[in-house]
This record gives sequence, structure tokens and C-alpha cells, in this order.
Amino acid sequence: MRPARPTPPAHVRAQAPDFDSAHFRRSLGCFATGVTVVTAHAPEPDSPGASPFVGITASSFNSVSLAPPLVLWSLDLQANCLPLFHGGSHYVINVLADHQLDVCERFAYGEGDRFAATPYRLSASGLPIIEGALAWFECHNRSRYEEGDHVIFVGEVERCGWREGGAPLVYQGGRFGTVAPLPVAGTGLVQNR
Repeated sequence: MRPARPTPPAHVRAQAPDFDSAHFRRSLGCFATGVTVVTAHAPEPDSPGASPFVGITASSFNSVSLAPPLVLWSLDLQANCLPLFHGGSHYVINVLADHQLDVCERFAYGEGDRFAATPYRLSASGLPIIEGALAWFECHNRSRYEEGDHVIFVGEVERCGWREGGAPLVYQGGRFGTVAPLPVAGTGLVQNR
């Protein structure tokens, strides 16, 4: 039997922050994150012959649950592509490898058809899985939560896959890098139980 979830007292509220947004951003920059490109269908291409897809670089990816298999990512409320992700039934989260900095930058800052120079194959729902990505997660767009200046997307993973023998592209402190194993083997992820 699971223990009951504790309920915070109704009178407890968050205090006003004692820092500015620059301080907050710098503190967040200490946390290393993986880099992803999230892809979805676009309703109509911008120009004839253009790709019918939309994609955006995101470092906000995280796991939520194993049963059911849930992941999350978030997108700024001011993002031009927000309506496409918000209204679509599916998206694919592509976890980039360390050799894919050009893909990361193309989907973060690129103009025009970002898929024209990006090799990909189609998922079961017809969405781009970027070639060379370390892992990918094809998700049903299960739920969306507006919090602060972002929308949090929770995806229910329908299919996923990975590639052996690669290193991830990592973003930390305003710079891109990768990771290397420590000389002493760890015991795995810290469980939050």
C-alpha cells in the first residue's frame, strides 16, 4: 500500500525571491543538461518543396515516470512554434550526440527549412527521427501545463530507441561540451524514493 501524499498547509505560500533574473539564470547554468531537438508536424510548409515539419532545440527534457512511460520538456510562451506543438497529437524528442552541435545550432537559430540539411528517417507517426541522435522518444502529446513563462509538455512515450557507443551533447554554463565516465564506476542514478 502506498503512503498518503502529504498536503501542504493552505496558509503556506512562496516568499518573494531575494535575487534578480540574471542571478537566477547564472545559478541554473551550473546544472548540466542534455540537448534535444523536438520535432512535430507543421500544418503547411512555408514555401513549395519545404519540409512539412517543425523542430526546435530544447535542453529542458527530463524523465517523469516508468509506468506509464512519461517524459517532459518545456517551451517558452513567446516561441513562434508553440501553437504547432500545443495542438499536435505527437512529437519526437531526439537526444543529440556530441558530434551534432551543428544540428543543435540549426534548430536553435537557423532560418528557413531546418530539415533540408538534416538527415532523418520517419517514425511510425511520420515524424523526423534525426540520424545520429543518441536516443529518440516518440510521444503522444498527453498534457500541457502553463507555468510562469513556459508551457510544460508531458509526453507519453509510444516508441523509443537508442544508439550504442556515443557521447551526449551537453550544455552547461553557457557552453557546449560532452561527458566522460569517471574512473570509479558509480552505482547508477540516484533514486528519489
